Amino acid sequence: MGQRIYRPTFIDVFAGCGGLSLGLVNSNWKGLFAIERSPDAFKTFKANFLDSSIRKQNFDWPSWLPQKNMDVSYLLNNYRSELIKLRDRVDLMAGGPPCQGFSFAGKRSRDDPRNKLVEKYLELVEIVQPRIVLIENVSGIATGYGRGGKKTRGNLTCGESAADSIIAALGHDYHVFLDRLNANDFGVPQNRERYFFIGIRRAPNQDEKVLNPFDLIKKNRGKFLEDKNLSIDKPVSVGQAISDLVNKNNRIMGDIEFPRFKRIWYVPRGRLSNYQKLMRGNLNGSQPCSLRLANHKVQTISRFQKIRTHCKPGRTLSDAGKEKLGIKKNSIRVLSKDLPSGTITTLPDDQLHYSENRILTVREQARLQSFPDWFVFEGKYTTGGNQRRVECPRYTQIGNAVPPFVSEAIGRALKRLA
Repeated sequence: MGQRIYRPTFIDVFAGCGGLSLGLVNSNWKGLFAIERSPDAFKTFKANFLDSSIRKQNFDWPSWLPQKNMDVSYLLNNYRSELIKLRDRVDLMAGGPPCQGFSFAGKRSRDDPRNKLVEKYLELVEIVQPRIVLIENVSGIATGYGRGGKKTRGNLTCGESAADSIIAALGHDYHVFLDRLNANDFGVPQNRERYFFIGIRRAPNQDEKVLNPFDLIKKNRGKFLEDKNLSIDKPVSVGQAISDLVNKNNRIMGDIEFPRFKRIWYVPRGRLSNYQKLMRGNLNGSQPCSLRLANHKVQTISRFQKIRTHCKPGRTLSDAGKEKLGIKKNSIRVLSKDLPSGTITTLPDDQLHYSENRILTVREQARLQSFPDWFVFEGKYTTGGNQRRVECPRYTQIGNAVPPFVSEAIGRALKRLA
């Protein structure tokens, strides 16, 4: 019998639908458990990691913790004694606290209650004391707040940033490193920049020298892309990611799950790109889920066509173009087939298809985030109004996720430090 290979362990906090966990599992980490407040997102997580007879071996879920959605406060209030027993026994605690309070896309207030979730995450770190801490968030987390909590784009001298607070909180017990990574550099067909904190637990000798993990991540980038059979020098484009899913190359039929809608019936035709082969993976001819097409009204399709004539592919529609078309939406662009997409958000109409007058399907959005076709998504497709505060539909799950390719590249590097 061969020698059993040790898999370092991780806990995923603010797990969402599981993008971060998927990358860590693919880099041969083993999950202990995951915490996610949204019932919709946790249903997706559970379907992919806990209900699958093949993939549930990637988590060693403890018997004391129910496999259900919960928030970090609930975990801390009800399972503190069990968490204390995990102290010094966990290799990595990873998580991406909700970013709306830090994002330049929102109101960005120091007093946003969602910012308090970072404090809960740090409290959990203090209890468990993992070997490594990983935090992912938007660029705004490293920019200071101006007076009155107003957003600013200057340097940190304009007010203490959330990043300053995190580094100060972790700094006594951890060597803390902060850097910004673009998902596009790791084979994801999307320009998506995010800040990552990596904390390495201090040894008793406080003067020890610790390798900067970001140097290792960047050094290993070429090998990572080579293993994926992707170009090191040329980024993956939207066309290389989703051109096999265009309507004209596939059958359009009624959606069984949502009878009022049509869906793409995917039939691989012609030569697939290397990226598409990666996404197809071991689906073995089965249909990917979430290929439902939006029921656009005639007026909506007409508006999309007008936007296409005024918007250069790959660029955001200009203020002049929005004024001319009477569009109040903050940001909208037409994708370019030959370039990576812009940042995938939780709003499906932020980006229009490069050749068809429609928004992307959930599956196309997932492809642009590097989710493989076997990965299933659960729950509603969209929501609106006040429900956006409490529901996490499929498009939102994908927009909030850490791209699996990025977390896999990070996971490969951190294994050497665990």
